[in-house]
Amino acid sequence: MAEVSKAEGGMAADIQGLTPRVASGPDISIEELQLAARNHSMPLEALRYDITPVGMHYLLIHWDIPSVDPAGWRLTLGGSVSEQLSLTLADLKGLPKVSSQVTLECAGNGRALFTPRPVSQPWLLEAVGNAEWTGTPLRALIEAARPLARAAEVVFTGLDRGVQGGIEQQYERSLSLTEASRAEALLAYEMNGLPLTPQHGFPLRLVVPGWYGMAQVKWLHSITLVDEPFRGYQQEPAYHVASSDEDLGNPVTRILPRSLMVPPGIPDFISRIRYLSPGSCVLEGRAWSGHGHINQVRVSTGGGLDWANAELGPQVSEFSWRPWRYVWHAEAGEYELCCRAADSAGNIQPLTTEWNAQGMCNNAVQRVRVVVGTGVVPVQSPAGP
Repeated sequence: MAEVSKAEGGMAADIQGLTPRVASGPDISIEELQLAARNHSMPLEALRYDITPVGMHYLLIHWDIPSVDPAGWRLTLGGSVSEQLSLTLADLKGLPKVSSQVTLECAGNGRALFTPRPVSQPWLLEAVGNAEWTGTPLRALIEAARPLARAAEVVFTGLDRGVQGGIEQQYERSLSLTEASRAEALLAYEMNGLPLTPQHGFPLRLVVPGWYGMAQVKWLHSITLVDEPFRGYQQEPAYHVASSDEDLGNPVTRILPRSLMVPPGIPDFISRIRYLSPGSCVLEGRAWSGHGHINQVRVSTGGGLDWANAELGPQVSEFSWRPWRYVWHAEAGEYELCCRAADSAGNIQPLTTEWNAQGMCNNAVQRVRVVVGTGVVPVQSPAGP
């Protein structure tokens, strides 16, 4: 392991020697397996739920889950402000309360499908979930602290601590003061109507609708307004899209459009190839984007060579996923099913994406292998008593 050093507040991590590792072969390493065993994705069949059950929502934890005593916990808000704040959980719950459905997705979703594969949490396509988050608007707290004129960014610090890139650190991310003051940014203490679970950030987490998961700081304990751009490790060099080691690249921000389908039929245990009887089959799924409303989902049953429009359902909130369905008349044969989304900002989900060193923002289309044949036994409902 690289030499462990203290990360200094406001200082950039020295990226020399921190080149992202890549694997040229298909085999998953023990290191990646350890990460995959600790973190989990959302089963694709959970796309049927409007709101993802807590236990099915994707989960990424960089280090250990902090043990937090809510009686002694405080949220502090300070830095370049006129009024320093210190609030208990009870104080926060006494403030105006709002709830919103928000789709969260990991910026590394699809990383394991790159060739070569960047070595990190080996996500396939399911690092996503749509939950109802309840808490208090962040903007009101920032306004109560009265930012100084020189304040430029807002740094969010979690209680989780560990080593990454040879740097000992707490998880910290920043937003511009403008982004942090948007009406939808939320300090959440409930998920799906219940208190946050330990793994989802108890007692408080940040929810930034439309942004990838790295911005949603969990186990939040301090908010600091700063005068200069924050350059901690998780802000820079991590979570950037770069085509080479020499270039830091562009920071990851808002979620690119993506659509996923519930794989039809029944799966093979190992390969996950789907088996389906001929006939009418309803394909269904969800689509989302952090750049605008989903205004189109197209479906292909020929591996991307043919496309047809899916029927869109209602989108219950500005930052939640949108359901879609498509009726497919399946005939005997082998198929590769695809779906792709487009949003109101003009972004269209690509068939493939360009490789990058950290394996970020791979929103290439999902591909589902299906075998349709008369010998396939349809799924039967359990027999009654």
